[in-house]
Amino acid sequence: MTTRSTRSPRRRTVVALAVVLAVLVVFVVRLVDIQVVNAREHVDDSLAMGIGASTTLYGTRGSIVDTNGQTLAGSILQYDAELDPSNVGPITRTDATGAKVEVDWPTLAAEIGAITGQTPEDVQKIVADALAVNPDSQYAELTKGLSTEKYRALADLGIPYLYMKQHPARTYPDGAVAGNLVGFVGSGGDPLEGLESSQNQCLTSTNGERIYQRGKDGVVIPGTEQITPAVDGGTLSLTIDRDLQWYLQQLIAEQTQNQSAQHGQIMVVEAKTGKIKAAAEYPTVDPNNVSATPEADRSSRIFRGEFEPGSTFKALTAATAIDTGAATPTSTVTASGRETFPNGARVTDAISHGPTNYTLAGVLIDSSNVGISKFAEKVPVETRYDYLQRFGIGQVSGVGFPGEADGELRPVSDWDDQTFYNTSFGQGVATTLPQLMGAYQAIANDGVKVPLSLVQSCTHADGTVETPDAGASTQVVSASTAQQVREMLENVAVQGGNARAIAINGYRLGIKTGTGEISENGAYKNGVYFTTMIGMAPIDDPQYIVAVTLDQPTAVRSSAANAAAFQQAMTQVLKTYRVMPSDSQPVLLPKTG
Repeated sequence: MTTRSTRSPRRRTVVALAVVLAVLVVFVVRLVDIQVVNAREHVDDSLAMGIGASTTLYGTRGSIVDTNGQTLAGSILQYDAELDPSNVGPITRTDATGAKVEVDWPTLAAEIGAITGQTPEDVQKIVADALAVNPDSQYAELTKGLSTEKYRALADLGIPYLYMKQHPARTYPDGAVAGNLVGFVGSGGDPLEGLESSQNQCLTSTNGERIYQRGKDGVVIPGTEQITPAVDGGTLSLTIDRDLQWYLQQLIAEQTQNQSAQHGQIMVVEAKTGKIKAAAEYPTVDPNNVSATPEADRSSRIFRGEFEPGSTFKALTAATAIDTGAATPTSTVTASGRETFPNGARVTDAISHGPTNYTLAGVLIDSSNVGISKFAEKVPVETRYDYLQRFGIGQVSGVGFPGEADGELRPVSDWDDQTFYNTSFGQGVATTLPQLMGAYQAIANDGVKVPLSLVQSCTHADGTVETPDAGASTQVVSASTAQQVREMLENVAVQGGNARAIAINGYRLGIKTGTGEISENGAYKNGVYFTTMIGMAPIDDPQYIVAVTLDQPTAVRSSAANAAAFQQAMTQVLKTYRVMPSDSQPVLLPKTG
């Protein structure tokens, strides 16, 4: 039997438990509301008040690869180390015997410095300076740009207030190989030069962000994390062949120095596609160490430089004369080594000679300025100008290299009496190497000019592939005209003064040389020239065009300075692409009538 005296304390206990239970229920409901139902709202509020922390999630800048997928520019992970000064102090570790030992802060600072390359005093000062500014400071930058190896070494120290942020950094595995084309980025990752700059839309990445809250001990509070993922850049695929580019860079460096020239270039184009397989030059830049290269050598003279092409233009003048019906390879003119024309213009050949009854082929073989001038007279000046434009002279190539020069082809209305003749043999006009290569590509390709290309595609992070629009091909001259010009170029290779130096056993070649004058302060320099040798092989079915240029060679001052480099470059190209030797013999054309 329960008495009144026993029921009263029990009732109070039940009531008290009910009250406690009700309070707990309220707390649980509120906790669920805060941590589950409205968790995001409360996190957002705290982050907006500046209570939270954030970390940038870096996207990876896209790679630049050659035509075979070999990396020319890529990204690696580097790490920035930072400390939480408010938590700096001794830590407890387990030694080799399993015992717990305390390690003080000066000892830890020395361990950190041994990895980062800082002194123990430097590390301690970073923390002390941060605390002097803010006694509750939770951030102090230790060092930036650590390798993965150093990151792992620091992580192995097990220091809870030492943090690492990873981010991508640019690297160029083959150094200066194609450095003139690829370009480089700045210390902050901004593209500064070359394809890194012009193709930035393909390569650039979009950073993401990780937002969170963490407690006093640095541990991230569960449920507070928000992540916006990063988007990586695309892969830029070039037409360049890395191995060929490397070889030709070594070759042009050697030949430029051997000839004591200011600089030199070698360019290779696939005849039927217009793809640039190599664009080597010296001096050039190593994008891994830009500051070691003078500013003038940090880009590409191939695309930004222009020059008077000299006698390489005679092939274009000959093509124009043949295509308009004004001449054939065996048509003749009488030309002396120096003549004054009816309009008062004076033209001189490199070698003095008396009146010679030259064929058009002979004019190219002996590179007679007077002879080609007389053939040029047979074509209306407006027609000659129109053909030069169709060959691409005075126009950017469309390759898309930043800052590409457009040369200079003045309108006919600006030609004086001397310019009328000079333009027929490559003076009074300025071109770029890609323009000249494009013109010879048309001759090699049965008169069809295919736009040159340097970029094959951009493969975006989502897998979509974007290919650039190179533009339409143009029939510059007829296939018959192109064949006849090729036959004359072969006769230059066989009968010309460089025949022995440029011969490649088993292959039929066609070449033309040019010795262009160099303008400075409104006048031509005396005794120094810009020399060019350009040619194609095999001439019976051209596969590749190769050009070698030298700026002011002084060991040999004529285009003969380019012969050794041209022969070696063309040999390597034919070997690289396994081009079969010719199975026919040259058709010899008469020099004189």
